[in-house]
Amino acid sequence: MQSEVVARDEKKPNGTGTIDAVSLAIIEQLQEDGRRPYAAIGKAVGLSEAAVRQRVQKLQDQGVMQIVAVTDPLTVGLLRQAMVGINVDGDLEPVAEALAELTEVDYVVVTAGSFDLLVEIVCEDDEHLLEMINKRIRTLPGVRSTESFVYLKLRKQTYTWGTRSP
Repeated sequence: MQSEVVARDEKKPNGTGTIDAVSLAIIEQLQEDGRRPYAAIGKAVGLSEAAVRQRVQKLQDQGVMQIVAVTDPLTVGLLRQAMVGINVDGDLEPVAEALAELTEVDYVVVTAGSFDLLVEIVCEDDEHLLEMINKRIRTLPGVRSTESFVYLKLRKQTYTWGTRSP
């Protein structure tokens, strides 16, 4: 299990806001080690422990970042991952909301292109994946079609995009 900090900037529509350099440096420190002590972060970024604690809390309260434990699905018995492209008849929002409520769904993305929605699902095995697609996703009102992309091997998964320069 590794600890990750997922950062997103929600100060302006479409994530076009800015975060000051000190907050970015704090986020980078936490992305390296989400359990790094505030005192060590303060030393690295030039702030007191209390100031770092306040900034981290503010970043979390504003929805700019989360500090979460990220597990390797395989090591916790979730042997099948897939991306599912979904086409919807009518309003996307009710379908997206219903998908977001499913425990097995990691994220839901409204897209432009061949699919209306993309969802990543993590399942115990192929039988569980089949049940998810056939009985839980395809039966949602408004779902017209699905196309599944089963993960054979995950080559890269990082969460450092939150602080990289454009």
